[in-house]
Amino acid sequence: MTQFYSISEIEKLDKIYRANLINSISGLKPANLIGTKSASGQTNLAIFSSVIHLGANPALLGLIVRPAMVPRHSYENMRETGFFTINHVQKDITKKAHYTSAKFDKNISEFDVCGLTAEFQNDFFAPFVKESSIKIGLKLVDEIPIKLNGTILMIGKIEQIYFPKEIITETGNLELNMAESVCASGLETYYMPYKFAEFPYAKIDKLPQF
Repeated sequence: MTQFYSISEIEKLDKIYRANLINSISGLKPANLIGTKSASGQTNLAIFSSVIHLGANPALLGLIVRPAMVPRHSYENMRETGFFTINHVQKDITKKAHYTSAKFDKNISEFDVCGLTAEFQNDFFAPFVKESSIKIGLKLVDEIPIKLNGTILMIGKIEQIYFPKEIITETGNLELNMAESVCASGLETYYMPYKFAEFPYAKIDKLPQF
């Protein structure tokens, strides 16, 4: 049997129930740890499931941050310093990564409380997560407010990337199942993706018979 909700019914749902439903209905999203550091040197780490690909040339990634009506340490640090890192959540650190979402004071580092290690590489300002095998260092180049709900699209240009050599294919794809990168759904649920198909680049003159 199919469940149906109208917009008026959706708006009346319990806050957490509605957040999980709307967050998960779009499908699985990559789980990432966002590493930042304040100008005074305080590190911060937070789990996000809103990283999106914006383009390969220049190499841009986007990150949606929630409205800044309350303290948002990751957002504040990104604006203050202009740098942040994106680190894949791997299966073996999922529990630690999840609890970085708790509302810690700004003078407390989630790295320390949640048992993860801040790692600084090649003079990049923001901290990477040592336990993550796929890491991206980005420079903030733009931010776009979403007027309807107050969220903000933070746009970063990729300046550094790190990943195990053995997981990249001849075509440049990363075998994310080999890295055990995790996907998120809702506010508290995690999945392990698996590769089940691979097709050549789609061209009109090379369409298969369907």
